[in-house]
Amino acid sequence: MALRQILTEPNSILRQKSLPVDLVDENIQSLMDDMLETMYGAPGIGLAAIQIGIPKRVIVLDIDQKEGKKNPIFLVNPEIIQKSKNLSTYEEGCLSVPGQFAEIDRPDKCNIKYLDYYGVKKEINAEGMLATCIQHEMDHLEGILFIDYLSKLKKTMIVKKLSKQKKALERIVV
Repeated sequence: MALRQILTEPNSILRQKSLPVDLVDENIQSLMDDMLETMYGAPGIGLAAIQIGIPKRVIVLDIDQKEGKKNPIFLVNPEIIQKSKNLSTYEEGCLSVPGQFAEIDRPDKCNIKYLDYYGVKKEINAEGMLATCIQHEMDHLEGILFIDYLSKLKKTMIVKKLSKQKKALERIVV
């Protein structure tokens, strides 16, 4: 396992659509292992492969780890089968949009089909925080960030702030 660098906005790679995985093999499992280690190290509760520069339809998440126990979920080629019409609001953040948070409305329940860590077909009925997290990460697979749900003004302000932070980091010489 290895820690990977998480890409941050603005970065054109984050806006790419991710490609389906043909086969869950040792390479994809190794990628998921690296993603999980990277997510835990960040720390975060979800990570899509595109966030580490790999345009594959792969997600790892663990909404329980904040309570000290680890319960990772691996989603390969996830597809939403059904979404609730009822919305819930959570304050979202993102490892690719560091230090920025906003309240986002999303369906409060969703049913997802996917392949697990071993390539076995599964379905999950998610609600609450899990549903929000899955939808947030699935947006990444389509090149969408949570800030895209904000007003143009708020989004522009956040992107400018992140651009300044990136330039400041690039100027540091050791």
